[in-house]
Amino acid sequence: MNRILCSLLVGLLSLIMGGVLFCSAQERDHFARLREAMVASQIVDRGITDPAVLKAIRKVPRHLFVPERYRSAAYRDHPLPIGSGQTISQPYIVAFMTEALSLKSGDRVLEIGTGSGYQAAVLAEIVQEVYSIEIVEILGKRAKGTLSRLGYANIHIRIGDGYRGWPEKAPFDAIIVTCAPTQIPRPLIEQLAEGARMVIPVGRKGAVQRLVVGVKTGTALQMEQAMPVRFVPMVRER
Repeated sequence: MNRILCSLLVGLLSLIMGGVLFCSAQERDHFARLREAMVASQIVDRGITDPAVLKAIRKVPRHLFVPERYRSAAYRDHPLPIGSGQTISQPYIVAFMTEALSLKSGDRVLEIGTGSGYQAAVLAEIVQEVYSIEIVEILGKRAKGTLSRLGYANIHIRIGDGYRGWPEKAPFDAIIVTCAPTQIPRPLIEQLAEGARMVIPVGRKGAVQRLVVGVKTGTALQMEQAMPVRFVPMVRER
């Protein structure tokens, strides 16, 4: 009787586990379809053409970088809150800023504002090394955990003031800033390699900011304004 009961329990457990795995696979397929639809309608249709950028965004599971209660909305055409007053950017903005950097596979990139870690993951699919700074400790630690679980060994996260950059790892082949200072921080310009690009939103909190694409020439940044945007403000250490 015990042997029969044992067999029944093993069979039941197998069914349960199989169901869990099946549901998990269903969920992965569901989000993969949403991701593909997002790329087609929100990104390709708006003019993003860089194959490396499109491949990265098709691969990175955006829904794993947002709080669980927002996962059903992860692939919609707008930013989402991630806690501590911060947001994950609209998918198109992530794609536009990444493409604007004109990245190469061997590049080393500095990101200011890790947030959930999603932008860092997209970058890491394209370049050799990503150095990312987040001033909000809880977000930086959470992003580090998410990225580690997903196997991103080429992303390095520091908790600290992004205004100062990461001087000991400079110069960088590109710098991307995902929070808005009122002026472009001089240390970031200094840490950019000659001829390299920076993409950064500039402007005051509550106002329409401008997204700037700059190229380092000598000690200056030759800038072009790309589009009006709204980003959370850059926070400084006191």
